[in-house]
Amino acid sequence: MHLGVCYYPEHWPESMWEGDAQRMKALGIERVRIAEFAWSRIEPTPGEYDWDWLDRAVDVLHRSGLQIVMCTPTATPPKWLIDRHPDILPVGADGQARRFGSRRHYDFSSPSYFEAARRISTAVAQRYGAHPGVAFWQIDNEFGCHQTVVSYSEAALLRFREWLRARYRTIDALNRAWGNVFWSMEYRSFDEVDTPAATVTEANPSHRFDYRRFASDELARFNRMQAEIIRAHSPGRPVAHNFMQLFTEFDHYKVAAGLDIAAWDSYPLGALEELWFDPETKARWLRTGHPDFASFNHDIYRGMSSQPFWVMEQQPGPVNWAHWNPAPLPGMVRLWSWEAFAHGAGCVSYFRWRQAPFAQEQMHAGLNTPDNRLDIGGSEASRVAAEIRSMLEAHPDAVEDAKRSVALVYDYPAKWLFEVHPQGADFHYPRFAFEYYSALRSLGLDVDVVPVDAPLDGYRMIVVPPLPIVPDDFVERLTRSGAQVVIGPRTGSKTVDLQIPGNLPPGPLAEALQLRVWRVESLRPNICPAVRMASSSAGRPGSDAGQGRHWRDLIELDTDAPHEVVAEFDDGHPACVRHGAFHYCAGLFDEALTRQLFADVAERAGLRAVPLPEGVRVSRRAGVTYVFNYGERVYEVEGVEADAFVIGAARVEPQGVCAYRSS
Repeated sequence: MHLGVCYYPEHWPESMWEGDAQRMKALGIERVRIAEFAWSRIEPTPGEYDWDWLDRAVDVLHRSGLQIVMCTPTATPPKWLIDRHPDILPVGADGQARRFGSRRHYDFSSPSYFEAARRISTAVAQRYGAHPGVAFWQIDNEFGCHQTVVSYSEAALLRFREWLRARYRTIDALNRAWGNVFWSMEYRSFDEVDTPAATVTEANPSHRFDYRRFASDELARFNRMQAEIIRAHSPGRPVAHNFMQLFTEFDHYKVAAGLDIAAWDSYPLGALEELWFDPETKARWLRTGHPDFASFNHDIYRGMSSQPFWVMEQQPGPVNWAHWNPAPLPGMVRLWSWEAFAHGAGCVSYFRWRQAPFAQEQMHAGLNTPDNRLDIGGSEASRVAAEIRSMLEAHPDAVEDAKRSVALVYDYPAKWLFEVHPQGADFHYPRFAFEYYSALRSLGLDVDVVPVDAPLDGYRMIVVPPLPIVPDDFVERLTRSGAQVVIGPRTGSKTVDLQIPGNLPPGPLAEALQLRVWRVESLRPNICPAVRMASSSAGRPGSDAGQGRHWRDLIELDTDAPHEVVAEFDDGHPACVRHGAFHYCAGLFDEALTRQLFADVAERAGLRAVPLPEGVRVSRRAGVTYVFNYGERVYEVEGVEADAFVIGAARVEPQGVCAYRSS
């Protein structure tokens, strides 16, 4: 459990560096991230490096006993490089190149930029790879931010054609996979394939889907190149990238496979404002963030990190980039920090040390105000540092981690496919995955978020949000796990080439579920059919339990197979059915009904699922139970002796935290 901070020595007079470093150390900061946007200062003119200022900054931080996270500066190519190689700029679907003047103005497929990034990454790694103060590395910064994963440039098109050749081998195979006989879209060679942009109406969905796959692979290739350079010149030092919160435009599992640490940037208030949440939810959690949002990201990134994941940027106060930017309530920076540790984080790093008084982020708070006085977030970080020391003295094994009993399968290509083929304007995969996760967490269950190809043995409950493409061995792995399994609608609804399976959905799952989806429909936001619980695993009588939303699968059950209809729509069609350990949800449901269905499955799995008060969440790690109170009312922990508490006490105030030894 370590604390860090993001620092920009190039933004401040050198006379401030020594004092900054000493104050960081006194505050309890141990790790400092630097240089991710410093290319123009490192290489002010082509081929001429100015290392002196960065050498001095590194030495100042190292002398103060701080570990440095050195970054490659490839998120911000300098103006001289763009002027030399304008092909570096990414191109939008409208055919227009995006301009210099902010950040992330590069195309992953540009050969000019690939070589420039290789060169600057090599130079930085050679300079600092063996420096005793450099303990970690970060590659680039927030891959894909500002919608920069997909580019429609000429360079991207040429590489896409090569990607298609490798995937399909022959143009006839591509034509069959894409169904190009439709609308006379057949190609004679790979060189005839264009990017799926600027078509009169909808481009072929398989074409669009493959372009998303290609763009994701290009990003992973760029990341691998830098990781290999760093490892060659700085062996033994972990390599990280700071992913973004609930960002789904590339396959993070593939990128993380080339890293040691999956880090992410946590801005719960900005996310609440910018994402799908309705106005009532945004108002309810305005200054705390949704109680399950940060933890969902923690569990996503924990699941793809070979070492303890990091929060590389933790919101310390108001941000500058959302439509509206409220200040967190007092206590929330501390709560967010401890929540990260409760979910397995190895480091929480705050953004940034001091609020900048200039440029795009001048309204973004830091641990210190622009006049260099400690802000509320800085005071709370100091408190967290003291509590970490106390915690580890009382419970030195608190940093260990273990597998949870519940797994939620999370898949990036599922999001792209539903974006390409939504069939309903509000069919939003990340939202539905989050709602499943939130229902589990509101029942007090700890969750591992895992990829579709993850080992599933040892889990007692496995939840699968809508998963259109099901791997060949997925059903066998689900069955072998022995877990109770919940399957969301539209699962198994497409082949790997984005076609309807020959046996209809749920495709490969049909044998395990003994059912067939013969028709589907999407539901307008004001169409919410009532759903009645037919029975429960606890023998409770049926009741009007809730409503369907967004989508319905109309299913036909195999009459020769024993099924239990768990819930049904008001027109009599099954809403949820069970066959053995497999439960199939033929729709998406409101929050209360989803929670009730999951509680029944958890009970069948032998798990203790107890609905928590609104805003209260519980997490368990290494024999310590953590309680977080996002709500407005005091929460009392019952049945725990006073001497078991290692943080706080049984009375948990609003925006408060407690932790106690639970085993």
